[in-house]
Amino acid sequence: MSSLFVRTLREAPADAEVASHSWLVRAGYVRRAAPGIYTWLPLGLRVLGKIEAIVREEMNRAGAQEVHFPALLPREPYEATGRWTEYGPNLFRVKDRRDNDLLLAPTHEEMFTLLVADLYSSYKDLPLTLFQLQTKYRDEARPRAGLLRGREFIMKDAYSFDVDDEGLAASYDAQRAAYERIFTRLGLEYAIVSATAGAMGGSRSEEFLHPSPIGEDTFVRSPGGYAANVEAVTTPVPPAVDASGEPAPIVHDTPAAATIEALVDSANELFPRADRPWTAADTLKHVLVTAVHPDGDREVLAIGLPGDRNVDGKRLEAALYPAEAETATEADLRTRPELVPGYVGPQVLGPNAPERADDAPSPVRYLLDPRVVDGTAWVSGANVPGRHVAHLVKGRDFGADGVIDVAEVRAGDPAPDGSGPLELARGIEVGHIFALGRKYAEALGLNVLDRNGKAVTVTMGSYGLGVTRVLAALAEKTCDDAGLAWPVDVAPFHVHVVATGKDAAVFDTAADLAGRLDAAGLEVLYDDRPKVSPGVKFADAEILGVPFILVVGRGLASGVVEVRTRASGDRVELAPEAAVTELIDRVRSALAH
Repeated sequence: MSSLFVRTLREAPADAEVASHSWLVRAGYVRRAAPGIYTWLPLGLRVLGKIEAIVREEMNRAGAQEVHFPALLPREPYEATGRWTEYGPNLFRVKDRRDNDLLLAPTHEEMFTLLVADLYSSYKDLPLTLFQLQTKYRDEARPRAGLLRGREFIMKDAYSFDVDDEGLAASYDAQRAAYERIFTRLGLEYAIVSATAGAMGGSRSEEFLHPSPIGEDTFVRSPGGYAANVEAVTTPVPPAVDASGEPAPIVHDTPAAATIEALVDSANELFPRADRPWTAADTLKHVLVTAVHPDGDREVLAIGLPGDRNVDGKRLEAALYPAEAETATEADLRTRPELVPGYVGPQVLGPNAPERADDAPSPVRYLLDPRVVDGTAWVSGANVPGRHVAHLVKGRDFGADGVIDVAEVRAGDPAPDGSGPLELARGIEVGHIFALGRKYAEALGLNVLDRNGKAVTVTMGSYGLGVTRVLAALAEKTCDDAGLAWPVDVAPFHVHVVATGKDAAVFDTAADLAGRLDAAGLEVLYDDRPKVSPGVKFADAEILGVPFILVVGRGLASGVVEVRTRASGDRVELAPEAAVTELIDRVRSALAH
């Protein structure tokens, strides 16, 4: 400790939002260089290296081979796949002195594809899986939570190359199994959930989420085994309804009913119905959003959904990708005078809009929630301030341009596969795997000759694992009110030896015990600082989070030292020899497990 490059802090950094961020900085594992960008210090690098070693071992076990690409890449491959534009502002774009476009890679699909295309040309060369551990870059709009959402981060990305879909399925399953082994070895609880493909594309996509209350991802599970990120949940479509007994639409004056709550109150007061009261679920509200397309074009959309549901921002982003979703601004709405905010109805939207002059803009695109099926009757806006329409029937009185499944998912909603009611949980995304198919191979000309000498396009898989995010998730899971508490497999050291007091015999014994533990193959941090109080040393030991603490102090006069378990707080006094044996056994047992 007297020579280790570390300085512990007694106060949390001002920008720390979560416990892992606070403790990793306070314990001297990382230091903030800029928003979302961190410097790694010796302790942090030791933990990072151990996580990388586990990942590397399991990749090798799965038959993958390691390569290493640059982080600074040319524009052209990303232009060929469309991702130079699709990534939008999240992509770090730079120019060199010759005005050539370059980028800091967020992922490396293009480069892996080109490498294999350059070197392989026959089915005999496949299957092949390559991987790397590399720094990635994304220009996050709001970096947060320390290492959990940064602009620079370390990922393991692997890519499989197969001749056919059967081979891709086998490669996908091999990587999936490797991920399960990695997270099991790390002691990190995980849920495998269906996910959307986003910028990656492909036919199959699954996320590995670590359940955590601070997770940015919401996912669902059912008693029957269904699991999905909320972005990927599909709403079961109810059957059409017989609306033959539904009266014709009636326009009602509804003063001061610009909100769903006020509309329901007005409906029950001004035009009550005999069978049951109106509820928010009987209203059809319209949310106006702007889709900002990659070329900068702004398109106003109207989304109709039951009034008791809200639009989920992440589901909307996934549904509109590669466009970005924004709330429609006043400037957007000025281009659409037919829309009356608070009183928008389907009569002026999409296929329901009146005919217009040839030079007039097309009607606002109108998309409906899957629950709005033919025959369902609604109360909705009349496109006039202070007026709403009752008994408006889908299929009879209005239609739409399409369906969009972006309403919030609630606990108790039915699972799409009929496996029971959904429960919601939050999680940290620590891995994401994709069956990419032939998107990148086709764009970049990755073909091989098959058994018959015919050129075929290679099919690919992509498998990402956030190494720095895993480290932060482990810190978040294991820390407590006193500091970090690493599991043995990834801890920077196995044993933290603390010498307390001023007696030379204490320091001599502590140094001897540290040496014996080191000779037995344990990784030892020895607090040999002579003029530091026991209280400070104990506080530092708790903050640093080494799994076992060996205290040599006043008890030595009685022939005992103290062994502390950092995670549980358990303490036991033993003779020095017995303490060495105990610690060796504990560490070896933990590592073997």
